[in-house]
Order: sequence, then C-alpha cells, then structure tokens
Amino acid sequence: MKNAPVSTSPTDIVPFEARPDPGFSYWLAQSRSTLAVSTYQAGMLAFFSWNGEVISVFLRRFEKVMGLDWDGARLLLATRHALLVYANSKTLAHRFREPGRYDALYLPRISYPYPDLHIHDVALGSGGIWVVNTRFNCLAHPSDEHTFEPIWRPRFITDLVPEDRCHLNGLAMREGKPAFVTALAETNTAGGWRDHKVAGGIVIDCASGEVVVRGLAMPHSPRVHEGSLYVLNSGAGELLRIDPDRGSTEVICRLDGYLRGLAFSGSHALIGLCQARETQIFGGMPVEIAHDRLRCGLAVIDLRSGARVGLLEITSGCTELFDIRVLTGQVRPAIVHADTPDALEAISVPGCYFWLRPENLIKD
Repeated sequence: MKNAPVSTSPTDIVPFEARPDPGFSYWLAQSRSTLAVSTYQAGMLAFFSWNGEVISVFLRRFEKVMGLDWDGARLLLATRHALLVYANSKTLAHRFREPGRYDALYLPRISYPYPDLHIHDVALGSGGIWVVNTRFNCLAHPSDEHTFEPIWRPRFITDLVPEDRCHLNGLAMREGKPAFVTALAETNTAGGWRDHKVAGGIVIDCASGEVVVRGLAMPHSPRVHEGSLYVLNSGAGELLRIDPDRGSTEVICRLDGYLRGLAFSGSHALIGLCQARETQIFGGMPVEIAHDRLRCGLAVIDLRSGARVGLLEITSGCTELFDIRVLTGQVRPAIVHADTPDALEAISVPGCYFWLRPENLIKD
C-alpha cells in the first residue's frame, strides 16, 4: 500500500498537501468510505477517499465552512452567510465528467441565507434541521418566515441577543433529537466566555438544562456513539468519554493538536487536529504548553485502547479543521456549487434523471 502525498482535484485554487502514515491509508482503504472534512480557516470542504492506489482529495471552496452533517442521502453545510442542503444523485454521478469515476454526486437543493450568525455544529434531525446559533446563544431551526426560529438556550442565558455570551458551539444528537451541547463558559455577558477559556468549558444536558461537566478547556464536538457521550476537550488535546449521570470524565487519548471535529466508524474515532492560529484566543491552552508544535490533520483512534492507529497530517494549504463526517459506502463522491454549469444542467425527478445534454440522457 502506497503512502504518497494525497493527490488533489484539478479545480484546486490554493496549494494543498497532506501526508498519510501507513495506518491511516490502511484504515481508509478498509473502511470503503470517504471522510468529509470542513476546513474553517482555509474555506474548503474536502473529501478524502482511497482510489485504489493512493488517498485522493476532492476540494470545493465555501466561505467559512464549519458545521456539517450527513444522513446517507443529504449533506448539510453551514457557511458564513448560508445554510446549504445538498442531495446525492447516484444515477447522475455515473455520468459526471468521466463515466464511472464517481459513485455519488451532491447537488444543491436548499439554501437558507443568513447574516453571519457564527453557526457552529449543525444536524439533520427527526424534527428537521438544527443549528447551533453561537452569536445568539441558542439552538435554532431555519425558518421560511424569519431569519431563524430559536428553540432552546441554556438556563443561564437570560436574553435572545447577538452577543455570543457563552460561545455555545457543539451539539450531540441522540435518536434524532438534541441531547447535549458544549459551551466555552457559563457566562451571561457579551463575550464573557473569553475570560474563562482555559477552564470554563461546560457540557449541558438539553433535556434537563443541567450542566453535567465543568472545568473543560474550550470543549467542542460532543457526540453520542453506541450509547456513550464523547467530547473533545480541545484546549487540552484530549478525547473524553463522559458519564453524564455521575459527571465523571475519562481521557481516551491525548493528541498534539487543538482538537475540533469528531466522528465514528465502528470502534474507531476520527478526530480533527488544528494548529493554534493566533494567541489572543488560543494562547495559554494546555495543549500548547505540552507540545513544541501542534499538528493539523486527521487522527484515527482505537476506542478500545486509546491508541492512535493512523494519522493524515496536512502540511500545506490548511492549518485548521472544524468538522468531520464519515460517508459510509461512498468511495468517490463529488459536490458542485449551485451556480456552476454542472448544477444547472443536472435534473433529478422521481424515477427520471437527466443531464441537459442529449448524449447524457438517463432514464430509470
């Protein structure tokens, strides 16, 4: 198995290079999946796949792309000024660019335009789309009538105001509903969390409203996996398993990066590592003190042992990730922007699929 630097798509705008170790290449090849990764700082969505010989990366630019989610058919993206819903057309994918090259094609379907609400995590739930509206300190739904519909906020937040009082950022779903959220501090003043970033982080139970864990260093990416709650204690470089009933935490592993983005595939966790981009917010974090250099990339962790079994280190073109999803069963997906000819020529109707070019007519 080769471990050369990943190849990039012809549409790359900025230099991008990532180097997988043997363990990462093996895991991705065996998974028969693609990793979808949002790169907040670089403004790109990346698909990492195994093409049979090396890892390939397919890049598309989105301004300030952060939270993402996937439900097997739809891909949800939060950008600076929009919430975007894409749907997979497997039939059209087979005729996209090179016949047989892609096994999934994500086409634009819904766009909710927004001012910059600082949307962080997002989720496709049983009750619709959920967004972590960080500027307004709440969980919200998109709305056909208003900018957004606020649904839930922490008990200690007294007003619905655009003041980012606690830096609500992460959302864990369970059975299609919000279960837990993370915030950087239990504060109720404009930007108040900034004074408590080293040890003010909390995890909140959405149903009870109770804070179940305190004392974290800028926590992100809470997730429920196989009945257990996991959280990235980002500023300490730790993956935690949390018992909400007892308020106890267990360190699964420690990594040499500011952690953001968490997904699971069976007994493995996929974790995003970031370099600290500046000192005003990230300075003084425990992970910076513990390591001479922080990495940017993707780590594969065995949840049974806590061992790192693979690493894809991004060496140029990006220093900071935000979210990860495992696109199970898709090995060569593609995505197109709404204003491109590819999107404008793709037609999907129940039972019928067309490219608006006579030679590409498809009927099912």
